[in-house]
Amino acid sequence: MSFKFSILASGSTGNAIYLETGKQRLLVDAGLSGKKIESSLKQIGVSPSEIDGILVSHEHSDHIKGVGILSRRYQLPIYANEKTWNAMEKSIGSIPSDLRFHAERGKSWSFEDLAVESFGVSHDAADPMFFSFYHAGKQLMILTDTGYVSDHMAGMAKEADTLIFESNHDMDMLRMGKYPWSVKRRILGDEGHVSNADAGTALADIVKDRRMNVYLAHLSLDNNMKDLARMTVEQTLNQHDIDTQAAVRLQDTDPYQPTPLRIV
Repeated sequence: MSFKFSILASGSTGNAIYLETGKQRLLVDAGLSGKKIESSLKQIGVSPSEIDGILVSHEHSDHIKGVGILSRRYQLPIYANEKTWNAMEKSIGSIPSDLRFHAERGKSWSFEDLAVESFGVSHDAADPMFFSFYHAGKQLMILTDTGYVSDHMAGMAKEADTLIFESNHDMDMLRMGKYPWSVKRRILGDEGHVSNADAGTALADIVKDRRMNVYLAHLSLDNNMKDLARMTVEQTLNQHDIDTQAAVRLQDTDPYQPTPLRIV
């Protein structure tokens, strides 16, 4: 069976990604209400009762809002590293011991026919990490919620067939926007979020001669726009002689509507 995915929601208001192989159906994060995630799954033809588990990247509310309710309602195992468990326990409510699993940063493991490699990101959370998934010779990598893209992250991403990649904010919109300076400084810092311009620069190094689908993700509602993010990244890639019509196909994500269920 094909390796399929849908980005159920992506943005500052909530994040959740669905992955499917012949033997596994997983969520990566559940940062919306349980009701909204159930609705999004149904839009792509998936019953919430078919989900096999939830991987949690970090404890920020836009990644864990629905984790507890979904786990209890459908008896879903939750996988997170120890520091994230400690940081999110009060927020997600009581979880039975048989649904609690540790998945530590920097480790690899597998769910039936789906292999997973975790890696650390630079974000102001307890122990944030994201994941690269492998099935039937295909790789899907999720890289958001990081203040910068390290050499290690970029190296992992270079072999991906599909890359879900942060393009959080436009620098000018953020600097001129309504946020207090303390919040702006956090977003701009090494433990904040990658800007459109920095996303383009990082992708120019990652992509090079490889064909890849890139989903621009975790866009700020207040400090970004889909067209602006795509235009900024595309211009940077074109400046590096990367063909954004054939080699790299830039795709949008949405904070409220899931992307269609697609093959990696």
